[in-house]
Amino acid sequence: MIFLDTTRTGRAGHRSGLTRVTGRLGQALGDRARAVSWETLREAKPAPEDWFFTAELFCERERPGFRALLDQRPCRMAALFHDAIPLRLPHITWPQSVARHPDYLKLLSRFDRVWAVSAASREELLGFWRWQRIDRVPLVEVLPLGADFDGASRRFAPSLPPRPLVLSVGILEPRKNQDFLLDVCRQLWESGLRFELHLAGRVNPHFGAPVLAKIRALQRRYPDLHFHESPPDDELATLIERTRVMALPTIAEGCGLPVLESLWRGVPCLASDLPPIRENAVGGGCLCVKAGDADSWSFALSRLLTDDEVWRRLAGDASSRALTTWADSAGVLAAALGDGR
Repeated sequence: MIFLDTTRTGRAGHRSGLTRVTGRLGQALGDRARAVSWETLREAKPAPEDWFFTAELFCERERPGFRALLDQRPCRMAALFHDAIPLRLPHITWPQSVARHPDYLKLLSRFDRVWAVSAASREELLGFWRWQRIDRVPLVEVLPLGADFDGASRRFAPSLPPRPLVLSVGILEPRKNQDFLLDVCRQLWESGLRFELHLAGRVNPHFGAPVLAKIRALQRRYPDLHFHESPPDDELATLIERTRVMALPTIAEGCGLPVLESLWRGVPCLASDLPPIRENAVGGGCLCVKAGDADSWSFALSRLLTDDEVWRRLAGDASSRALTTWADSAGVLAAALGDGR
């Protein structure tokens, strides 16, 4: 049996990458997994050969007694690691995340198995352990994440390019770099190019207010700018179906789920050229551009919005390439954790 950690994600009131990962893995695992919190794991009476699996973030301060749980080992322990962004970009990361992360990474070294969401993320984790001179560490492999974000069947690109609409999905914050995308789009609008820009996501309570204020100010001048705060999955799916280009101008990612999710719907993606994003882009359908390079972003976005042949080529690649589903991801976990390796 796999005991799936839903301590925080089970009561989360918003959709984030973390909640989506736990939720979709839980759905795909089905009766092979049982949802628990870390506090109720002992009450569930797992057998020594069972597994506790967590894709959440944690530390001893937030989960007093978690280190003792690792010491006592009521069952085997496995985890999914996302990224070390709070350590690399502490000045634009939630203070709680920055305070949590060093202990979180150290606790992961005491698990029996760990998966990372990308090869780049795996190297970050192993590099931190080497830096901390932690010699005894678990096996760390890469778990490809699912592209079918809402469980719907795969959609393929239409024969005719959709009208010019750019969509960017992600929490409003400096790391996601919507401020930069707004500047690029403003220059294109002022040059005479007509297209819609839709931003979708929740607002970071620590760092999101200036980005939201900029959106509101620009909306008074540019009616083609729209913001969808915390849209539900059905609204997001409808929006993606209307999209010509998905834009991900982020400066740091562990995986970059919006890239996969846009490709699942046959939508070409324009994204920052970061190592974890390149891992997902290599199969086609995605154009990677240097993060923060306004001229390169302006040229690439303009071309994807106006050149139908370029759009068709990328859309065709997006529609024909192999993509991982959440059922595939869950199958990898179940095979590894179920056979006692």
